[in-house]
Amino acid sequence: MFGGLTGLKNPQGTDWGEQMLNTVASQTIRHLFTRSESVEVFVRCYPSSKLLQGSIDSFKMSGRGLVIKRDFAVEEMSFETDAVAIDFGSVLGGKLTLKQPTQAIAQVILSEAGINHAFKAELVTKRLLNLSLPTLTALSDGKPVSFPEVQVQLLPENRLRILAQADLNNGELIPLNMIVTIAVEKRRRVSFQNPEIALESVPEAQQDISRTLSMALVEILDNMVDLDRFDLDGVKMRLNRLETEGQKLIFSGYAEIERIPRSG
Repeated sequence: MFGGLTGLKNPQGTDWGEQMLNTVASQTIRHLFTRSESVEVFVRCYPSSKLLQGSIDSFKMSGRGLVIKRDFAVEEMSFETDAVAIDFGSVLGGKLTLKQPTQAIAQVILSEAGINHAFKAELVTKRLLNLSLPTLTALSDGKPVSFPEVQVQLLPENRLRILAQADLNNGELIPLNMIVTIAVEKRRRVSFQNPEIALESVPEAQQDISRTLSMALVEILDNMVDLDRFDLDGVKMRLNRLETEGQKLIFSGYAEIERIPRSG
């Protein structure tokens, strides 16, 4: 039975074993995301008999229109491994299980719209609302300070324009407007650097406090975007570089895959 499974070709010339593995892998990976527009998996294994020992030459996944943890939209994601050891018995059972950890080259593309949607996610808003940091409450007579509105515009040369409002919990909203440069730090953090505060559109009476609150928001954001907080179970993303391109933010790096997670 197994010999036939790994030797029989379909009319397109694809080995039935590879075809089954592609199907199982696609179904498994699709379940990692809350939603997905498309998920495609390509497995290369030659000779196909190596599947019986759970050995494949490469594993490539590409997806579009993905949503992670209900609120984090990914325009495109792709990764490709070198040789991978899998449990072939799990494939026959409709699952995909790794025999040992592996690494994959990865690329993730976020859209400007997706980034702004993420700023409304609970995981993000809880770090921006009702803050009691001493540097902030000193400006609001000891009351918690919030940043209820944060909007990002992607700019060339790895820069972002951040438009926001600060709520001092006294009925006064302070407009914030700045440009920052983003960079990769320690392969897992997105760092917000070199803030340029724009005060032209801020009323003169609010300019000093707007400047102070802008610097505080940059510091908060600089400590917020840590990929370890967004990892899928069993998968860690590590970054080598990032770049802005039009209305897209492109991350390149690799994924450390300990096991195939069951859900995202």
